[in-house]
Amino acid sequence: MTDPITRTKEALAPAIGIVLALGLSSGLPVIADDLRPVTHEDVWLMKRLGTPVVNPDGTRAIVSVTEPSYDKDATVSDLWLLDVSGETAPLRVTATPGGESDVDWSPDGTQIAFSAAREDESPAQIYVLNMTGPGEAVRITNLSTGATRPKWSPDGKHIAFESRVYPGAANDDANKAEKEAREARDYNVSAYEIYPVRQWDHWRNDLQTHLFVQKAEPGAYAKDLLAGSELVTKPGYSGVPTLASNSLKAVWTPAGDGLVISATANLDQAAHSPVYYHLYHVPVAGGQLRALTSGNSWNCHSAQFAKSGDSLFCMVRPHSESVYELNEIGRFTWDGTNVVGDIELITQSFDRSVSHLALSDEGNTVYVTANEDGRVRVFALPSEGGETRTVTVNSRGVYAGPGVAGGSLVARWESSATPAEIVRIDLASGGHVPLTQFNTESSVGLDRPEFLEFWFENEDGNRVHNWLALPPGFDESKKYPLVLMIHGGPFSSSLDADHVRWSPHLLAAPGYVVLLTDYTGSVGYGESFSQAIEGTPLKTPGDDVLRAADEAIKRYAFIDPARQAATGASYGGHLINWLQAQTSRFNALVGHAGLVDQEGQYSTSDGSFHRERMAGGPAWGESPVWKEQNPASYADRFQTPILLTVGEKDFRVPVNQTIAAWTYVQRMQVPGRLLVFHDANHWIMKGGEARYYWQEVHSWLARYILE
Repeated sequence: MTDPITRTKEALAPAIGIVLALGLSSGLPVIADDLRPVTHEDVWLMKRLGTPVVNPDGTRAIVSVTEPSYDKDATVSDLWLLDVSGETAPLRVTATPGGESDVDWSPDGTQIAFSAAREDESPAQIYVLNMTGPGEAVRITNLSTGATRPKWSPDGKHIAFESRVYPGAANDDANKAEKEAREARDYNVSAYEIYPVRQWDHWRNDLQTHLFVQKAEPGAYAKDLLAGSELVTKPGYSGVPTLASNSLKAVWTPAGDGLVISATANLDQAAHSPVYYHLYHVPVAGGQLRALTSGNSWNCHSAQFAKSGDSLFCMVRPHSESVYELNEIGRFTWDGTNVVGDIELITQSFDRSVSHLALSDEGNTVYVTANEDGRVRVFALPSEGGETRTVTVNSRGVYAGPGVAGGSLVARWESSATPAEIVRIDLASGGHVPLTQFNTESSVGLDRPEFLEFWFENEDGNRVHNWLALPPGFDESKKYPLVLMIHGGPFSSSLDADHVRWSPHLLAAPGYVVLLTDYTGSVGYGESFSQAIEGTPLKTPGDDVLRAADEAIKRYAFIDPARQAATGASYGGHLINWLQAQTSRFNALVGHAGLVDQEGQYSTSDGSFHRERMAGGPAWGESPVWKEQNPASYADRFQTPILLTVGEKDFRVPVNQTIAAWTYVQRMQVPGRLLVFHDANHWIMKGGEARYYWQEVHSWLARYILE
């Protein structure tokens, strides 16, 4: 019988052959004749993989796999069990209508806990599934406010979890009573004495994230470890923000007598101050919380203990006068009850922002991921600090969520040519082998070659990285329109991968060359490059993308300079409105969720203080940036046909920004089209709406740049 890895390699062979078929003379890919263009169905229905959660002995891993559908009720999301050795095929271990999240293995590797909403109109609860044989998951929590993010205690007898509760409620009966009282009101009003009042796509409420512990068995009493604590009475209390709410990112102490959480006490000051996140020790037996870190020079969150129990690691973001700072890894000595001495920034010499932390079994190595030159690579460094080395040397694509599995790592990986799969990374060679083939069959036959790349030097002397996505059926002898795809952020980057919302291959499908530029401010090129956007939030990045288009046209004869367009979303949408005000070179523009007025965005978004720093002071101060780098200041120059789109529930770039842009377009009698997605937030994430969006984009561009 052929083993799974061999089967995966055989199935991937056609796609791999396409990737490797590079023209030796020009460096351009040779595309097979039997490939077809990427469609929205291809992008949307590709299976979406979570990052793997490896069991304690490193032999198995759990991964969440979502099988999307345009019918939301037909979408399937389940957990799969993977054999790290690759000797047995992946096994589906859940099969229910609702999805699962927050998987955690028991210390002995015999059970997993996860969060899921499996009953109609019921909040998510914690379930436990036996991994030693067949059986159904057993629900162990029954809180009216739900339960998420389970964490097993070191002895495997208890589970800690989070729940969003009403302030002052001492137990679940009090939470039920308060919920019923609020539902019985004959008014629907939110009252605030804090800032911000909105987050992402919802108005903030006064519910608080609390930490609970109970025995790992059904019906056990769940103890609220934060109820009555001084921390939660502070008006600025909150966990680390997520899109949905926030999280305490709890971890058990090695002795099992408490947990370490991440929280802030000054969220209420976010309009005029940085928000500081620190670590707190929460005793399980009762008693007051104890702050483990403090001060206003850096954030510290997402704690992890070394298996030896003598070190505590956390994600660190230093604070300075700059908007952008690298994410770093901090290390404390742990004496069994407290941190000892000052924090040591072990990544201080690493000029990249880390986005993940995994500790080796021996405790002497820390593995991280970081953006680098449009890729996400895996790096390793000594846990005591020292030189950082690249594990995945010269790799293409994007690695995510690596977990230690004995002498290997297990991670999700994808690239511009290959959809996401779970892979095993060899620590000696840096190469990887696939453990899954969830998307192999769907990707065979698609015309999605690897991106080309080039660099240029901008006016400030910085090297700027670029990707080119080529059109289907690419022929070097033909001329193709050029379409810029400007990434959001700005502290982000255009990665060597496709994207379910903003797919370069899908944009290229009608016959365009797509240019993706990591303008000044992008990440993966060192801290100074990212910080260089401060004080010039639109002009310098805008100059970079225009220079990138000039460079692409100069370098590649297959680009038609007479047919150019630009697209962008979020901060990329900001730049689209800026380009509308600054140049007439484009035949058409497409902007999603972009600001048109700096002060209006500052005063209505769900975050503001960093915008003051970016502009060099508040809008009423002396900084000229607010007017000089403001698209609305040049509305009389608007002349390029533009498609504007926005989600009505977007509180990151509120809908009035797009309405204002539309007003300027109409006032200047510029050809335009406005799409308002009434159910969408900052992202368009309903399948039918996403498909309609892309139909509109392709139709708009075809009107102006297709022959």
